[in-house]
Amino acid sequence: MNTPRAVVFAYHDVGVRCLRTLLSAGVEVPLVVTVADAPDENRWFASVADTARDYGLPVVTPEETNTPDLIGQVAGCEPDFLFSFYYRSMLGEPLLNCARRGALNIHGSLLPHYRGRAPVNWAILNGERETGATLHYMVARADAGDIVDQLAVPILADDDAREVFTKVTAAAEIVLARSLPALIAGNAPHRPQPILPGQYFGRRRPEDGRIDWSWPAARIHNLVRAVAPPFPGAFTEVTGRKLWIHRTRVEPTRGVQGPPRLFAERGVCLAACGEGVLRILAMADESGPVDLAGAARQWQSQSIPLA
Repeated sequence: MNTPRAVVFAYHDVGVRCLRTLLSAGVEVPLVVTVADAPDENRWFASVADTARDYGLPVVTPEETNTPDLIGQVAGCEPDFLFSFYYRSMLGEPLLNCARRGALNIHGSLLPHYRGRAPVNWAILNGERETGATLHYMVARADAGDIVDQLAVPILADDDAREVFTKVTAAAEIVLARSLPALIAGNAPHRPQPILPGQYFGRRRPEDGRIDWSWPAARIHNLVRAVAPPFPGAFTEVTGRKLWIHRTRVEPTRGVQGPPRLFAERGVCLAACGEGVLRILAMADESGPVDLAGAARQWQSQSIPLA
């Protein structure tokens, strides 16, 4: 059997781990397409470009993806497969058609749920207790092609997005590794996925992290952990000062009456929400991390109203 050839479009930790999975399985990679790192971006994840160069693979970082030049370059590689591993742009049909045996994507959710952007963040925000990684064929519509395989991972009650993303990365590697033999042999599953209403999610913006303290404590807790660093963070304004709330825990047995406010009991920083109470475990202002012991002393003597 001829050695299979794959052009890889990849970025982020999933891109690095899945590229290494292909190479470990003996797949020839004549070209890696990735994203140039923005100088102002907080890059907390591994570099596909560095990994490709470490393996001596040709790597390009085009400003635009679906251009005639790139299509020609990919077609010239005569790939059996195209793979997209957390690449930041959709691949148009001319690119997909370059793959003689199929174009496949790893998506960070259990499709058909959480199609689109930021699936890990959205799943946490919505209080899901599991997510995962799905390997599926690419078609013109985003995240809509037949499913080859998927693997679920748990979302624990206090997991933040980075912790869940680490689990999803491991699931992506496992799904790809165990699917490759069937893909290469030509007998991989093609399980059609239904397109469920309300399951396409868009890009999140930093301003979407604003906390509405009229929400129940559990909903605010989900927002905090969905956008916790290295993501932009959940934030609020308190007496003209911007505060980022980075880590919380729901206090299920603590009841409180009255409007939303920040207060303290026995040296613990708390927030009374529209329903329930949150313990604040980490926060920051524009100068950096806030001393919680100092905040607790202040809030114990005088609670702070929250809008």
